[in-house]
Amino acid sequence: MIVLGIDPGLSLTGWGVVEAFSRDQINPIQYGCIKTTCPAPLIERLQTVHDELQSIINRHKPEVVAIEELFFLKASKSVASVGQSRGAIVLTVSMNKIPLFEYNPRCVKMALTGYGSADKHQMQHMVKTFLKLKETPKPDDTADALAMAICHISTIKWRR
Repeated sequence: MIVLGIDPGLSLTGWGVVEAFSRDQINPIQYGCIKTTCPAPLIERLQTVHDELQSIINRHKPEVVAIEELFFLKASKSVASVGQSRGAIVLTVSMNKIPLFEYNPRCVKMALTGYGSADKHQMQHMVKTFLKLKETPKPDDTADALAMAICHISTIKWRR
């Protein structure tokens, strides 16, 4: 199964593509970050998110996408910008007819560490461990996107 994990954001949208053969056998394929610049108009930034995400989808042909649910305890301005970026992402995924699964941060932390209040360092360590990487993916948004993909793989029912 090819899974695309996404950590939405307007300045940085983390993404990670993994291939899973089972819960315990997950291989990283490629990961990175879609970057937009603040002086650019909002519409151009959202178009960049869409265009780059479409390119990732075309290249890797994910079977499912896992994305972080909006988290409302942050500042309202950042929630609004993340929400706009997330809308562009959801539309792009929908246009490609790829099933979309949403996970809240606590669920992702539970899936990776067994502890719903794990800190960022614990999460990054687990991403590195699960994927057998030499270094933690940077920036943090990329590691968070890979965590989304791992969470999805950990929570689905596997056929035997």
